Amino acid sequence: MTQTAHTLETIVPKAVHLPYLLFLPGDYGRDPGRRWPLILFLHGAGERGSDFALVRRHGIAKVVEQCPDLPFITVSPQCPADSTWMTELDGVVALLDDVIARYAVDTDRLYLTGLSMGGYGTWYMAALHPDRFAAIVPICGGGDWFFGFPGRVRVLKHLPVWAFHGAEDPLVPLEESQRLVRVLEECGGDVRLTVYPGVGHDSWTKTYDNPELYSWLLSHRRAG
Repeated sequence: MTQTAHTLETIVPKAVHLPYLLFLPGDYGRDPGRRWPLILFLHGAGERGSDFALVRRHGIAKVVEQCPDLPFITVSPQCPADSTWMTELDGVVALLDDVIARYAVDTDRLYLTGLSMGGYGTWYMAALHPDRFAAIVPICGGGDWFFGFPGRVRVLKHLPVWAFHGAEDPLVPLEESQRLVRVLEECGGDVRLTVYPGVGHDSWTKTYDNPELYSWLLSHRRAG
């Protein structure tokens, strides 16, 4: 007897349990015909678990607590303690679809951002769904070779990307962002990289505190 090659084709159901924080702008609902831009935020590894206080410590989930006039619907899921965003992205997509179905979302103005583990998740999710978002903002992230990076980002050449990284990041080296940005630059992508001199892993606080970021997001709509 010899080995023979076979392929299984089936659908395997998967239960999704994904807690999340939802923010609605103060003016939400006043104009029934108004559709709102949405930011999907993926937190870092240190905020995994079942305590929303962790998610509120950094990033968009923190910003909306301090700036309730932010003109976006925001969705901040919490990754399980023993998982990563790359494992949970099918659940994140299901969550995004559910929020769009329930709320007045402008589907041409969906924005994706994340920090550290969420920065990796941002690159990966965008590569899986390159036509879903109007712009992405990966912060101190990267892409692993076993997921096809850096070459995989070529599918994002049409998508506006603004990446951020600390020059002295000891956990996720600056090169992780640089190599993905280089690939996009080489294929004519709409990409920019902001590097903070002297900054370590926390390149997200300055980024999310910058009003220019939100103006940049709002300047982009999904192509086509």
